[in-house]
Amino acid sequence: MELESRDLRTERLTEAELDALIGQRDCREFLNPRNEIFRTRNMKEHPPSRAEAIQLMAKEPNLIRRPIVMRGSQMVLGFDEEAYKKLLK
Repeated sequence: MELESRDLRTERLTEAELDALIGQRDCREFLNPRNEIFRTRNMKEHPPSRAEAIQLMAKEPNLIRRPIVMRGSQMVLGFDEEAYKKLLK
């Protein structure tokens, strides 16, 4: 399978790209709980609004849970080997 990769540190996602990527999904799924901003803002207990989350992720790409692997409309967030196997079937 051919993969397309993007280094988010050098080629950040715009707010419009993040909005489209998230689509109808819960934006909290895209937040990286290991990120310092996530922890210091206590986002687990007090999640940001969708608009605020998108702004923060566009500004601070390490706040985005990675990798994001997509195949058609299916998406896997974060490292999940079993989910990758299902995605490839």
